[in-house]
Amino acid sequence: MVDNISAQRNRVGIEHDRVTNVSSTDFPGYYPGEDQAWNIDKFKKNFKIQISYLSDISSSFDLVGNDASIANAFRRIMISEVPTLAIEYVYVENNTSIIQDEVLAHRLGLIPLKANPDYLRWFKKDDPDIEPTDYDTVVLHLSAKCTANPNPPPGTTDPKVLYNNANVYASAIKFEPQGRQAEWFPDGITATNPDILIAKLRPGQEIDLTMHCILGIGQDHAKFSPVATASYRLLPTIDIIGPPLTGPLAQKFKSCFPEGVIAINSKGEAYVKDARKDTVSREVLRHSEFEGRVKLGRQRDHFIFNIESTGAMTPDEIFIKSVQLLKRKCQILRKFDLRT
Repeated sequence: MVDNISAQRNRVGIEHDRVTNVSSTDFPGYYPGEDQAWNIDKFKKNFKIQISYLSDISSSFDLVGNDASIANAFRRIMISEVPTLAIEYVYVENNTSIIQDEVLAHRLGLIPLKANPDYLRWFKKDDPDIEPTDYDTVVLHLSAKCTANPNPPPGTTDPKVLYNNANVYASAIKFEPQGRQAEWFPDGITATNPDILIAKLRPGQEIDLTMHCILGIGQDHAKFSPVATASYRLLPTIDIIGPPLTGPLAQKFKSCFPEGVIAINSKGEAYVKDARKDTVSREVLRHSEFEGRVKLGRQRDHFIFNIESTGAMTPDEIFIKSVQLLKRKCQILRKFDLRT
């Protein structure tokens, strides 16, 4: 009985015209006679992480048994506080392309770079007397010149065939190690996607420039953010109330949800196969025959995270760094006695 009451309190209600039970009530003093004080043992028992999908670029995992404030802190830190390497200064030696120097520098800055930022220190941009070193600055070089193909196939109109270096891609960016950087970055530093188009050239046009890369965070500029997207949603819940839905009613009930959410068993009864795939469109609540037969909701402490990396680092590494940063913030806060 107690577990059932707790489960209902922990569920956000979804109705056809409103969302109910949106405020958390699991804190001391809200319910008379109940001890809702935070307990580390209870937290360890309920907290878990379930990885559904993980690749070098994207990840999906469940964060269970936590509060929305903590989940949102992880999301915000991943977007704006995990440091990465990006192009900050562009020194143009020659640019005869149709792209202005400022626009070209901006395009270069937005190219994600694959490099481990842990080897580098922060560059003090606000100190004019500080010179860049191999500890805080990475040097890249781009040189491309377009020339005509002396022997193009007859009748061709493709610029890639007519000219050499007609398109300048991110793969043309070369790493020039300084000091011990060849040891720190044995695989070099490259663009995460070598096929990013930088500029289009025609015979006689040339680009020759040097780039300095430094550490930064998404709060300073979006180019430093390690994620393309970092989001979460609450786990949907679907409860079928009353007698089983069968026959045409079961088929209609199934059609009210995205593919894979509802299935029909051998008895012809509709059942919830995978509520996780539901988008909570509330389509089922539009039909009068299902009034009082289904209850929709979301689990308040079950967060489904989706992370898409820019390629600068893997999604699991980004999340681990966000946990470390949040822990560091808490440690700093503990140094101050807020009661004084």
